[in-house]
Amino acid sequence: MVVRMKHSKGKRNRVRSHHALKKKAFSVCSHCKAEGISHIVCKQCGYYNGRQVIDVLKKTAKKEKKHQHTNTEESKKEHTHAHA
Repeated sequence: MVVRMKHSKGKRNRVRSHHALKKKAFSVCSHCKAEGISHIVCKQCGYYNGRQVIDVLKKTAKKEKKHQHTNTEESKKEHTHAHA
């Protein structure tokens, strides 16, 4: 296969000039003062634009309950396998 038109080094570099990584813009939450990404709900308190969008405490409690439930089921399985 033949290269039909070779791009110059300048053309190549102009194309690549937009491939650079950019720094993430961090902002401070107005409610809990935690640092986070701009225009996204705060992971610490669940607030966005001065109002609560997500109930973080409820979510963590649900996650812990689920984790405990799976641990108890695993221990029951191990217990039944030990007697067999």
